[in-house]
Amino acid sequence: MNRDRTSQRKPVILSLIFGLMLTIMPLPGAAESFRPDWLALLVIFWTMQLPRTWSVGTAWIIGIVLDVSQGTLLGQHALTLCVVAFVTVRFHLLMRVFPLPQMTATVLPLLALYQFLLFWINGVAGIDAASVTYWGPVISGTLVWPVVMTFLSVMRFRTLG
Repeated sequence: MNRDRTSQRKPVILSLIFGLMLTIMPLPGAAESFRPDWLALLVIFWTMQLPRTWSVGTAWIIGIVLDVSQGTLLGQHALTLCVVAFVTVRFHLLMRVFPLPQMTATVLPLLALYQFLLFWINGVAGIDAASVTYWGPVISGTLVWPVVMTFLSVMRFRTLG
C-alpha cells in the first residue's frame, strides 16, 4: 500500500521538479519576457486532475521553493499559486469535462489572475517592472497549455492508471 502511494506521487513530483528547472533556466533577453509560468501550469493541471492529493498545500510549498530560487519576496509566488490552486480545486469538476479549446480558454483567466496578483504584490512592495513581463507569460502559457495538458494526461494515464 505504501509503495503504491509512492509510485503514484513520483510522476507528479518529477514533473514539478522539471517545471522548476524550466522556470530557473536562463533564456535570452527577448524570450525571458515570454517564458510560460511552468509551475502555475503544472499546479493547474495536477490540482484539476488530483485535487485531493495535490491542492493548496502543495501550491504553497511549490511557491515557497520558487520564491527562494528566484530571490523574490518570500511568499509572493506561494500566495498566488495558492489562490490559483484554490480556484482550480473549486471548479475542477467543471474544468475536467471541458474540451481542450474550452479548457485552454479557462486556463487563460487563471494565468491572468496569477500574474495580476504578482503585479499587485510587486506594486505594493514598490517593485517596478515592464508590463510585458507580467502579460507575456499569460499569452505564452495559454499557447503552451494544450501541449502540456496532452503530455501530462498521457503520462498520468500510463503511470497512474
